[in-house]
Amino acid sequence: MNLDKQLLDIIVCPDCHGSLVAEGEELVCQGCGLAYPVRDDIPVLLVDEARKPS
Repeated sequence: MNLDKQLLDIIVCPDCHGSLVAEGEELVCQGCGLAYPVRDDIPVLLVDEARKPS
């Protein structure tokens, strides 16, 4: 995954507005734990597409 650091600094979780951290091929919310997929280096920030924490 090749995401711009500046992009990671400004995007937030659409559900709780928590900060996102890159982990593997996902962006994981530090607030609620939802994991958003990154497809072709594009974050898919849709709550319906997010993996819920286990």
